[in-house]
Amino acid sequence: MTLAVRYTAPRTLDLAPTGTVAPGPGEVELAPAYVGICGTDLHIYHGDMDQRVHRPAVLGHEVSGRVVRTGPEAEGWKPGDAVTVMPLRWDGRCPACRAGHHHICRRLDFIGIDSPGAMQQRWIVPASTLVRLPASLALDRAALVEPTAVAVHDVRRAAVGAGETVVVVGGGPVGVLIALVARAAGADVRIVEVSPHRRRIADGLGLTSWDAADDVPERVRRWTAHAGADVAFEVSGAAGGVATAVDALGVRGRLCMVAIHPRPREIDLHRFFWRELTLVGARLYDRSDFERAVGLVADGTVPADRLISQVVTLRQAPAAFEALESGGDVMKILVRCEDDVQGAAL
Repeated sequence: MTLAVRYTAPRTLDLAPTGTVAPGPGEVELAPAYVGICGTDLHIYHGDMDQRVHRPAVLGHEVSGRVVRTGPEAEGWKPGDAVTVMPLRWDGRCPACRAGHHHICRRLDFIGIDSPGAMQQRWIVPASTLVRLPASLALDRAALVEPTAVAVHDVRRAAVGAGETVVVVGGGPVGVLIALVARAAGADVRIVEVSPHRRRIADGLGLTSWDAADDVPERVRRWTAHAGADVAFEVSGAAGGVATAVDALGVRGRLCMVAIHPRPREIDLHRFFWRELTLVGARLYDRSDFERAVGLVADGTVPADRLISQVVTLRQAPAAFEALESGGDVMKILVRCEDDVQGAAL
């Protein structure tokens, strides 16, 4: 028997034994090493996604681990291979898939939300979801590949180029990752964040952060010589964050909507008309984003170890969710699924 962290009711997790089954055709069995707790996991924990999540639900989709067994037709993989997982299954038939946009399939199975996730000691996944990790990359750091892939996709969707000015509203893990990826693309980046702890982390990474309570539009004007920013990313999920992002943009600026907003937000459409602004959505990633993310984490462009606040065991995971819910000085918490896994930074 193996153990799994399961969501059973709003703000309620348990640690339950699970049976082991052999991987079927085209499947592999993984031993998850580290699983990151992300904002979507917290939305599930709060009960905000009960219309979609089937309880009891095993959580987790930011994962690193090793192959344990392979099923028939799972070619190219062997026990011991270090991997991460692009946790998407699509039908291949809907209009989005036929247009090549598999990550926004109308019947997308987001593994870890729509089907059992990684926060368990053994996990069966399709071999097609595996992304190989270099041997030099420690598995704790590799758990940040998935959120880095989100950032890579966001920056690509916003078409950030060298020399452009970028404002990231929201300095949590994804916001900081977007800033790092945009900087790697040659952009000049500012982060707007309310938490002093997160601003300190951003500043420690060589990024410049502003307090959300400050006069951000005035700061943008001084920084850009009154031109306004070329690109803004809304990562906060707050109504005020939307207004800040729109206000930051100059003529023909691009607003990339990253955060999940649970309710409709007011937006200044006159400013979109007056300045010919563009709004783009950014959802998930594709395999090229994942492969780019592996490289950015492996070469240190994304210093994943400096974003990891804490590593907890499976048994400590429920308490970690409570700590994240209450706020505090944390950035990214990882759940270690195997006590004997090597590579923990903390």
